[in-house]
Amino acid sequence: MKKISPSVMCVDFFKLEEAVRAFEENGIEYIHVDIMDGRFVPNYTLGTDFVKKLKERTKIPLDIHLMIEEPESKLDWFEFGEGDYVSVHYESTRHLHKAVSAIKARGAKAMVAINPATPVSALECVLGEIDGVLIMTVNPGFAGQKLVRSTLPKITQLREQLDGLGYIDVEIEVDGNVSFENAKLMTEAGADIFVAGTSSVFKKEFSLSEGIARLREVIG
Repeated sequence: MKKISPSVMCVDFFKLEEAVRAFEENGIEYIHVDIMDGRFVPNYTLGTDFVKKLKERTKIPLDIHLMIEEPESKLDWFEFGEGDYVSVHYESTRHLHKAVSAIKARGAKAMVAINPATPVSALECVLGEIDGVLIMTVNPGFAGQKLVRSTLPKITQLREQLDGLGYIDVEIEVDGNVSFENAKLMTEAGADIFVAGTSSVFKKEFSLSEGIARLREVIG
């Protein structure tokens, strides 16, 4: 089953409670939480207290995307546990296995994210340890970017590699310009989880529920 993970960074924070209730009413599978440190990516976004409060206010599992340097030394700062996804970037640490192991030790699902220029071959040594791969389809840091089209074949390549090695349960998440049009291409390429932002469910011409329904129709 294809899953939607709306990016809470794109929510009008004055209407955050309303958005979370809409997520619940529409059966949203994950809430994507972007954490940026101003070093790994040139932007600051959500923080530790925000994650804690969000965990308190909804039972929807979180999909925490750590765009931070040396995440293995900062995992204890964040509230997460069973059912949540936590992504660390391959490019952000020299101790990827340590970061993945620490996430799984707390009962969460571990995901490794790769930037557009990072090949899927970089993940070969951790494929047996992780629950998902986050393929960035734009360069991380800001919403509203254009799709890097060379990332589409990476989805297919990774899916074929995972299935060939017997890792059929390892999910592929896509993040970046997941518009209705691009989501169709990503679905055909083999994506499982779709980070939805300003180009789909948060489009101003739709209500949140309408945007979610339309994206579900596209991804099947």
